Amino acid sequence: MSITKSLFGTMPDGTPVDLYVLSGENGLSAEVIALGCRIVRLSAPDREGKCVNVVLGYDTLAEYVENRDYQGTAVGRYANRIGGASFSIDGKTYSLAKNDGENSLHGGPTGFAHRIWTVKEAGDTPDGPSITFSYTSADGEEGFPGTLTTEVTYTLTKDNALRIAYHAVTDATTPVNLTNHAFFNLTGDASRPILSHELQIHADKITAVREDLIPTGEYIPVAGTPYDFNAPKTIGRDMGADDAMLKKCGGYDHNFVINGEGLRKAAEVYEPESGRVMEVYTDLPGMQLYTANSLSGKGHGGVSFVNHGALCLETQFFPDSPNHPEFPFRFLKPGEEFDSVTTYRFLTR
Repeated sequence: MSITKSLFGTMPDGTPVDLYVLSGENGLSAEVIALGCRIVRLSAPDREGKCVNVVLGYDTLAEYVENRDYQGTAVGRYANRIGGASFSIDGKTYSLAKNDGENSLHGGPTGFAHRIWTVKEAGDTPDGPSITFSYTSADGEEGFPGTLTTEVTYTLTKDNALRIAYHAVTDATTPVNLTNHAFFNLTGDASRPILSHELQIHADKITAVREDLIPTGEYIPVAGTPYDFNAPKTIGRDMGADDAMLKKCGGYDHNFVINGEGLRKAAEVYEPESGRVMEVYTDLPGMQLYTANSLSGKGHGGVSFVNHGALCLETQFFPDSPNHPEFPFRFLKPGEEFDSVTTYRFLTR
C-alpha cells in the first residue's frame, strides 16, 4: 500500500495541481487531483490479473480546464437537478443559477466539480491508502444559503474497493446532495460502448419525471418495463425500447429508488470479456443510471469518446428533493453533520 504525489499541471491563474496516486494491495489503484476532487484514473485487474484504467478522463490538467465536464468529479452542493432553479426554506425562496434549461444541474455552472479543493490529509491508514479533500462553499455561492464545509475521503480498502466517504457541516440550513460522477467502462477501452456490460440494480421503482427530467413526485414500478434490472441483463438489451423517456434521453438517465435502507448493495456491473465485476454499495436512497448518451471529444491517450462509451452510477438523494417533502431527504441544519458512504468494489469471475 502506498500513496505518492507529483505535479499534474498548473491552473491558468498559476495554481499548481498535484496528482495523488493511491496503490492498493491487490492491483487496484486510483489517481486523484484537487480540481473537482476528481478521480483521473482507476485501474482494476481483469480475471488474468491485468490492470487497466476503467474510468474515462484526460491526460492533462489543461484538458480538464478546457472541457469543464463532470468526468470523475465530486458533485455538489446539490447533485442532479433542482426544478425551476429554486427552493424554499422556512418560507424564504432561494434562486440558483440556471444551467439546465430553467433548472439547476449539479450545483450550478461553477459547482464543486469546477473548484480547487484542499488536500487535508493523505497517507496509509489501517483500512488502506487514503486521501481527504476539503472545500468550503461560501454563503450565497451559486445561490445556496449557508457556509458549507465539505470533506471527501477516497480510500482503497483491503477488499479491493474504492470507498468514498462524504462529510459536511453548515452554519445555515441548506440542501446537500453529494455524489461522484465517474464514467465507468470495465473493458478499459473508452472507444467501446458499454452496451454489452451486464447490469443489476436492486430497485423496484424509479422516480417519474417530466420532459425536463424533473420528478413529478410519483414512482413508476420497473416490473415489465425497460427499467427492470433486478435480474442482470445487458445494458443495451432494452435501450431501444419504445419508451418516451429512453428516446428523449438517447438512453438511460434515470433515478432508481434503491431497495432497503442503510449501507447496502445497490448495483453490480459485469463485463464478460475481461471478467471484471464492480459492486456498488450506498447508504443513500437513490442512484442515477446514466449511459453517457452524448459523449464527444477525446480522452486518455487521444482515444475518441463514443456515445454509450461509459456508464455512471451516481448514488444520491432523489433529483429535486428540496421541492418534494414526500421524498426521503431533509435539509442540513447548523449543529448537524452530513455523512454518507459509497463504495465501488472490484472483483473478477
